[in-house]
Amino acid sequence: FNNAKKHQPAIIFIDEVDAIGRQRGAGIMGGHDEREQTLNQILVEMDGFTPNEHVIVMAATNRPDVLDPALVRPGRFDRRVALELPDINGRKAILAIHAKGKPFAADVDWEKTSKRTVGFSGADLENMLNESAIMAARQNKKAIEMSNLEEAATRVKLGPEKKRLQTELDKRMTAYHEAGHALVAWEMPHVDPIYRMSIVSRGMSLGHTMIEPVDRIHETRLHLLEQIAVMMGGRAAESLVFDDVTTGASDDIGKATQVARAMVTKFGMSELGPINLDTDRNFYEPSEVSQAMAAKIDTAVKNIMDEAYKQAIGVLNKLRGKLDMLAEELLKCETIEADDFVRVIGPKKALATAKN
Repeated sequence: FNNAKKHQPAIIFIDEVDAIGRQRGAGIMGGHDEREQTLNQILVEMDGFTPNEHVIVMAATNRPDVLDPALVRPGRFDRRVALELPDINGRKAILAIHAKGKPFAADVDWEKTSKRTVGFSGADLENMLNESAIMAARQNKKAIEMSNLEEAATRVKLGPEKKRLQTELDKRMTAYHEAGHALVAWEMPHVDPIYRMSIVSRGMSLGHTMIEPVDRIHETRLHLLEQIAVMMGGRAAESLVFDDVTTGASDDIGKATQVARAMVTKFGMSELGPINLDTDRNFYEPSEVSQAMAAKIDTAVKNIMDEAYKQAIGVLNKLRGKLDMLAEELLKCETIEADDFVRVIGPKKALATAKN
């Protein structure tokens, strides 16, 4: 701070300010915590500015909820600017900036690319374009094609392809697992359409089913329940076809449980009613949830998971013939795009009669 005052006008930028700006009293050692002493000194320094001093203090954090109230009161940090992930228009603008100076083929569809990159940050989009340019160069192409962009987007999201030695049984179980996800998604009216599924290994995953997501401001209870059913579709297919299950569904189960728990504890979407029971606390912070209520939360989460799994099993039992067809197509082609999926299974049902 003294250095900034000597060289004013100046900007002091503190990245990850929650590391030192966490609310006092939350540390294990209380007031003797070194972090709290640092925070106290920052508060003193920020109070020490005079109106004629040209020093601006900026900070960044992804946990504004844990900051000490004294740090964010008027006179210290006066303004909050929320930097959220870009929506479809933002992604189009970012892609246009990073696409300058790069040659693109006529088949590149920027509208489709923008739709399929929901959840990508600006850095992710830049990385995707750079990856696509490298791929096109390696393939001796004069311009970046749509296939390069799609592969680059998949790499950013899931990682590069991995050559793994798999038995025929492993491949078949993976094919049915992914077909289970895809068919449950196809049957659920509120779930967005599938644009690719594959049994090619990437990262820690043996396969993937990619859904073309829509930018949403709100999530409805029905949509969340259907999403959980889709996540459980892989495990359901394994159980139905092989009368056994694999460890491949562990990530699906983890994500589904996370959504179900949020429905119960944050969104008030269970039989416990509209009440915030968020249990996501540090181990040294006292819990506001009793043991009896914690047991009710676990029961409500399990009820949601059980119902979703039952729904997935019901869908796959009804569509068993399509499940076999889709799995065989995957074993033959390894990767299926949207057009091929529709050719094998048929178009997704329209959301004409469904209500939110």
